[in-house]
Amino acid sequence: MLYLTGNSQRFCDGMSRRKFIAIGSLGFFGISLRDLLAAQDSTNGKQRNVILVWQHGGPSQLDTFDMKPDAPSEVRGPFKSIATTLPGVRISEKMPYHAKVLDKVSIIRSFTHTTNDHFAGAHWILSGYFGATGGDKVPRNPSMGSVASYLLGSRRSGVPPFVNINDGGFGYHGAAFLGLAHNPIRIGSFSYGNEGIQYPAVREENLKLIEGLTADRVEGRLSLASQFDGLRRRLDRSAAVDRYDSVSREAIDLVMSGKTHEAFQVDKEDAKTREKYGDGWGAQALIARRLIEAGVRFVTLNTGYWDDHGNIEGGLNDKLPRHDRALGVLIEDLAERGMLEDTLVVSLGEFGRTPVINKDAGRDHWGPAQSILLAGGGYRHGQIIGATDKKAAYPTDRPIGPMDLCATVYHALGLDPHRVSVNKADGRPVHLVVGGQVPHELI
Repeated sequence: MLYLTGNSQRFCDGMSRRKFIAIGSLGFFGISLRDLLAAQDSTNGKQRNVILVWQHGGPSQLDTFDMKPDAPSEVRGPFKSIATTLPGVRISEKMPYHAKVLDKVSIIRSFTHTTNDHFAGAHWILSGYFGATGGDKVPRNPSMGSVASYLLGSRRSGVPPFVNINDGGFGYHGAAFLGLAHNPIRIGSFSYGNEGIQYPAVREENLKLIEGLTADRVEGRLSLASQFDGLRRRLDRSAAVDRYDSVSREAIDLVMSGKTHEAFQVDKEDAKTREKYGDGWGAQALIARRLIEAGVRFVTLNTGYWDDHGNIEGGLNDKLPRHDRALGVLIEDLAERGMLEDTLVVSLGEFGRTPVINKDAGRDHWGPAQSILLAGGGYRHGQIIGATDKKAAYPTDRPIGPMDLCATVYHALGLDPHRVSVNKADGRPVHLVVGGQVPHELI
């Protein structure tokens, strides 16, 4: 029997769960009956899935969704705009895949908060609470993905509830006081060879065993399948594994085999689909879709490093087309497969960029204005929400903040963020969000 109270997790004999096993920081052990009933009692409809595309470092609103073609060159930036499937709306010429699906998404141009600190912005947006900063990076509250892991778990047995691909240093996706069990399994960057797409490498430290079981360090760029198989052999040879109970053994099996393993086997997709997504972030977006199909509740994918303090033209010429293809194709593919209604897709970073290009031909941190994208999740789309001034510096209509975004995500997950709470280690309840509303335009 397992009961959870904040980060205190103990088996019925009083032994701490942490003295058993931690594999990939996964929430494999489920939640207590009390928490499950509380979550179910406070749902507001269908429990959907989430793919959150995190643009680590902060993307430029002026060079993507909120272009100002009539502004001076130092404001408008180096790119021209193109037409989209949303009549009268134009976006960056570097985003043709987005342009094809803009009728399926909502762009919030008036997303805003008050910090220019990477860590503070990430923690605030992804947890709904202002907490960690660049000077104090200790997380205060759990990320939305970890809350989903804790309260909802995965949609199908045999898969983890929360997976993170390409974790970025400014992307806060941790579980805080919910405990290590509800951190995501973290999948590292892709390796590529002459044969095309390879499995993503798994960071060895996220497959480590604690309390006396230490996996050998994985050297080089091994395939995911090879790493899983190698770790399974080491576990099978370890006499200490025999001391684990059936729940711990199930956790091991969950990582090593079954639907999770199969989700990474992108070679099982037809060639046309693989070609459409392409390599790199595109292939990772394909895996994100496959993980959702397998039953994972919450997937995050980090696309690149958007902190372009210098040479923003060169930086965006490199990464914006790759991000555009990955996300645009993902949204189109989800729609064609009938999955978009049940999957909320969100894309944003921790803040926007300064309205005026600096002396190094880049843009600096800017919390007051950012453009963010939402698609699917049962919401109404094909719209632009909010507006900014002539420099895309400040909202002039419908300011929407981190708490509103979190409320929107939780609502899609079927959780009422104002009724549901989780307990800290000292037993104090903490609401999922304090304040924050789903923008009425989406309902």
